[in-house]
Order: sequence, then structure tokens, then C-alpha cells
Amino acid sequence: MMGIEWLKPGIIVGSVLFALIGVAIFWICFVIVDKLTPYDLWGEIVEKKNVALAIVVGSMCIAIGLIVAAAVHG
Repeated sequence: MMGIEWLKPGIIVGSVLFALIGVAIFWICFVIVDKLTPYDLWGEIVEKKNVALAIVVGSMCIAIGLIVAAAVHG
């Protein structure tokens, strides 16, 4: 049975720090991919209702998230 070791302040601060680092890396990767595409992703998905592009971008977000999580987790 797991005790309350995970409630120590150092562990909580470390978890929050790694979560923030992971979100920052994810956001930077998404901005880079957005800049590499020849059109505005947000305008194409939201304004023009491009479902196929939304699926591709969603898949890319999942892939980047998995990579970042694996990198942070070690």
C-alpha cells in the first residue's frame, strides 16, 4: 500500500514544475509547426471548418504530447 510519500512538498513542486515545462515545450512545438505550414491553421479549422485538417492537427498534438511526456518522464 502506498503511503503519503507523494504528499511531500518537494514532490508536489517537482510535479508542477515538470507539468509546466511539458506544457511550455508542447506550446513551442505547436507554434513551430504552425509557422511551418503554408496557411493559418486556426483560420482554416475554425473559420473554414476544415475537419480533415482538424484531425491531422489533433493527431499531431497527441503525438507531440506523447513525445514531451516521454521526455519529461525519462
